[in-house]
Amino acid sequence: MKYWLDLFTPKTWTAFRLNGGTVSGFREGQRRSAERIKQGDRFLCYIVGLSRWCGILTVDSDLFVDDTPYFDDPDPFTYRFRVTPEVALDFDRSIPIFEDAIWNNLSSTRNISGRVPGWAQTANLRASLREIDASDAAVILSALERQAGELTEYALDKRDLRRIRGRKKVRAADREVFVEVPDEDAEVADEPPASPLDVRQSIKIQAHLCAIGARMGFNVWVPRADRQAVSGQLDQEDQEALIDVLPLNYDDATLKTIEQIDVIWLKKRSMARAFEVEHTTAIYSGLLRMADLLALQPNMDIRLHIVAPDDRREKVLREISRPVFSLLDRGPLYESCSYLSYEAVEEINSLEHLEFMVDAIIERYEETVEEDD
Repeated sequence: MKYWLDLFTPKTWTAFRLNGGTVSGFREGQRRSAERIKQGDRFLCYIVGLSRWCGILTVDSDLFVDDTPYFDDPDPFTYRFRVTPEVALDFDRSIPIFEDAIWNNLSSTRNISGRVPGWAQTANLRASLREIDASDAAVILSALERQAGELTEYALDKRDLRRIRGRKKVRAADREVFVEVPDEDAEVADEPPASPLDVRQSIKIQAHLCAIGARMGFNVWVPRADRQAVSGQLDQEDQEALIDVLPLNYDDATLKTIEQIDVIWLKKRSMARAFEVEHTTAIYSGLLRMADLLALQPNMDIRLHIVAPDDRREKVLREISRPVFSLLDRGPLYESCSYLSYEAVEEINSLEHLEFMVDAIIERYEETVEEDD
């Protein structure tokens, strides 16, 4: 018997239980991992967003493909197994991973100092179907089996409840899209000014993005106001990729918008990816600049990324689902724009042989509204 991580969101855990709790599904991109699962293996279930262990499922079938709506409609989780739930807990009875009995005894978390930015990525809790070793599985199994009998309540805070409510679908002109209107208590009217340390960190991340693009063979644009500071963080070879003039044939309004974007990767006269680095500034302003770009050039084929510390992840994904961004004429902004953590940028920058890689490597690290749903 082997043990595997099975990630749910509040929405998919609710759907799983409402539909009888007999099927667990995964995306097509996880097919190879799913093919390793055998009957009798167990899924240990974890709710992302709430950071709680919620269930134990025993696998009762071989892998099969079925697009019948189960978790959503249309349903992206079409690679499926029939399962028997040994434990399946309500949200407020699910066990927070930060409980000492779990946090201090799992190999993936016991050496992490509390809820530091990026802890979930460090703990390898970002993708389903990671094999869990026997010692860690024993910790989780013991806690869940005990909780199934005791049903201790772990209170849900306002942020948990907001995540459980989730986003809503609304009908746009030609499709249904997700929207979320952030609660008033989640808004920050006046964010504190950035400290010198904050500024240095954001410049460092800008420089990392420039270095990655340069080594992949792109020309790189940074706003004139940031160029000297960013250039000072780069090797001479990477500095040579920086360009002084955008080689783009757009109207003045579009060019003025583009010129303010923190980092752009270009191939000849075409933009490939654009990055807004949001350390302490309002995330809304960066998203608005991205939305303005797409509104001005609705046929532009470009990938957009909001880059921010891990503790701002939820805010990015929440803001990107605002109605003003989801109801764009060309389609919702979340289809073109993703979240990228500082930790992800630093990890990509540390990879060897970037000069032989293509920019699609970003897709292994980015997070989208769809994945967070």
